[in-house]
Amino acid sequence: MDGLKGLTAEDPRTIGAYRLLGRLGTGGMGRVYLARSEGGRTVAVKLVRAELAVEQEFRDRFRAEVAAARRVGGRWTAPVLDADTEADVPWVATGYIAGPALSEVVEGTYGPLPEDSINRLAYGLSSALLDIHGVGLVHRDLKPSNVLLTIDGPRVIDFGIARALDAVSEHTQTRAGMVVGSPSFMSPEQVRGERITPASDVFCLGSVLAYAASGRMPFGSLVSGVHSVLFRVAESDPDLDAVPESLQELISGCLAKSPEGRPAPEEIIASIGPVSSGGAASPWLPAELIARLGQHAVRLLDTDTPPSGQPARTRTVEAVGASPSEHAESRTTVLPAGSGSGSASASGGAYGPDGGHGPGAPRSGSHGGPDGSGSGAAAPAPAVSRRRRWPLALGAVAVVIAAAGVATFTVPALGGGGRSGGGSDIPAAYVGTWTGAVERDGVPTGQQRRFVISHGSMGEVVANSISLGATYECKSDGKLVSVSDADGLRLDTTVVHSAPEGRCSALGEHSLKRGPRGTLMWSAAGRTATLRPAGHEVVPTAYLGTWERPNADGVGTQRVTIERAPVGSAAVTIEVRGSGGHCTARADFYSADGKLTVGPSVVQRRAPGCTASSSSYFRIAGDGSLVREFRGNDKQPRSYTKVQ
Repeated sequence: MDGLKGLTAEDPRTIGAYRLLGRLGTGGMGRVYLARSEGGRTVAVKLVRAELAVEQEFRDRFRAEVAAARRVGGRWTAPVLDADTEADVPWVATGYIAGPALSEVVEGTYGPLPEDSINRLAYGLSSALLDIHGVGLVHRDLKPSNVLLTIDGPRVIDFGIARALDAVSEHTQTRAGMVVGSPSFMSPEQVRGERITPASDVFCLGSVLAYAASGRMPFGSLVSGVHSVLFRVAESDPDLDAVPESLQELISGCLAKSPEGRPAPEEIIASIGPVSSGGAASPWLPAELIARLGQHAVRLLDTDTPPSGQPARTRTVEAVGASPSEHAESRTTVLPAGSGSGSASASGGAYGPDGGHGPGAPRSGSHGGPDGSGSGAAAPAPAVSRRRRWPLALGAVAVVIAAAGVATFTVPALGGGGRSGGGSDIPAAYVGTWTGAVERDGVPTGQQRRFVISHGSMGEVVANSISLGATYECKSDGKLVSVSDADGLRLDTTVVHSAPEGRCSALGEHSLKRGPRGTLMWSAAGRTATLRPAGHEVVPTAYLGTWERPNADGVGTQRVTIERAPVGSAAVTIEVRGSGGHCTARADFYSADGKLTVGPSVVQRRAPGCTASSSSYFRIAGDGSLVREFRGNDKQPRSYTKVQ
């Protein structure tokens, strides 16, 4: 907090409904402010640079990325709480995380973390990736300065939104002082300019864990030169000599050169297993770090609105390491053409001798830039209007009780069922993924309902829901209206996706109550369902690849390509090429309980006679072929042979 800068004459005093307290830093996308909401919540508001806002391709990408990012739960990430992507100068507000960056802890205040902390770090970061990938995003810049440490676990920041910078022209990148990537924490696909998938984030996770466990970057620092690091990422084995032997198998698996050879996040979680051996109050970090986190949280609570040009006022308490710093001129490194940077995220901190971030990168309570960097010159920001609020579940914030100079903490075990330490209104028994068949007046409707419930507060979005019928798929967000032992959770829902378009309605208020034997009882508009825990799911390996069959008329082919993706994401591409032209459609993955269930296809490329299909099931036949069965119509099953 010592690095919090006062507001200047060029800074607005409010953005939307948020009262600005000071500047946290600047980055490739713009300026970042510490702010307070009308209800007193501390947030980080990221204001896009004016020169980026005029580029339509950037604005379109920014709008799409914010829409996806706001659906990521706040358990393991800094949640998107609000945004105005249509303002003259777009902005987005995220939950402020009261904790230092992993880079600051390892390099400055503590050093490498112990083995138990690394296991818990791996569990938390893998859970964050599941949440991020679950809404169709790839982080693309997972690095130590984008991992914040809190009392009840790690938090990942700057996911998804940074991808909007890929749409910016080279001229604007140079003018704005943007930084392309973080070489020491890139994946081989990024270095080679290949297609970026969720597996790229797993490679970056391996590099982060190696760094946290040893204090060294597995492919070297930039002292030896950018190209040398990039070559080692793409071609050389990682240096894990300083990593404890018990962690080397996990980390080396993540660092496989081939994306197909890396474990999926849920496989990492399963391999780690329960991460708490000391009960619900067992700290996941060493006692020294826990105490400093408490001191930092006290300072945050005491921060008040500063006078113009003055730093924010805080109580005098020792801070956790260094804070975000801001520089009038940033140190910028843009990889030259032909360097192998490819489609790397343009979201890294300025290159410093450590290879992960430069002197302007965010540190304690790190929110240095909308894209994760903490440096760069900002354009003057006009007053910003508020057009629409998008609340989302806020992640847990530590509760600190100071008595006689000693901080005491209630710390839930990572991945466990304890109540969120930040005063979440959602009882822990409701948090998780739930699924069940829908009935109306006791008669099955053929519809399936799936909920993902996260911690959060009254008025925030705490639930994402998928409703799957024979011919339609609906996705909605649920805002918490009330919670009680008698009535359970009551949600006000809003449709965020409808296939086909216009088919879905929100059904008014939804009710979720505790049921027998660990179930939840859902009801809305006369419909009911008994929901059971579903856990995280991704497309099983057996289905992955491209499958083909000839068209019925013997002209052209039908192709089905299935990719690894989490529930709710587009995983299936259907292509039909024939005498009538070329038709392409996509379908979302719903579940993998015995069969692969997908939603109705959404046509992306039309030709005469090209129509969407109903929800369907895929299964692997005894001869190894892929069989597709359709719901809700009389189409005969179709069989496909694997071609790649």
